[in-house]
Amino acid sequence: MESSYRIVPANANKSASVQDTANSLGLHDTLRYGPRSLAAEVQTESNLRNRLENWEATQDNTRLTLQRSTYGLHAPMRLLMERKIVTQGTNPFTAAMSPSNLHLDILMGRDNALEPADVFLGMESGPSLDIHEELRKRNM
Repeated sequence: MESSYRIVPANANKSASVQDTANSLGLHDTLRYGPRSLAAEVQTESNLRNRLENWEATQDNTRLTLQRSTYGLHAPMRLLMERKIVTQGTNPFTAAMSPSNLHLDILMGRDNALEPADVFLGMESGPSLDIHEELRKRNM
């Protein structure tokens, strides 16, 4: 848990360019900055994609930091411990039911959000229910 009040995820760390790592001769200084990687120099991902991927983690970190400064260190620690218990524990009674984890949704603060997985019970990308297609697959 990082103590920051950041609302929006930070920009991705920008790697140093050849000009930043050059020695007096204008060459990359491998001993000081490590081996040169062209993949690190070329930016393949956009900043928007990085921010969208880190959105949930940043919001969660902000909530935990606010709880820490309001209630003390015990509040985020207790919440993290409860999340860990909920994700590790497998309940044999819910094995036949939907794959959603209501307890984790409540602890993460997502109990008032409606997502496609809540409506389709995780079957939005599952097998098709077209009986004609299944018969064609069996006959081939």
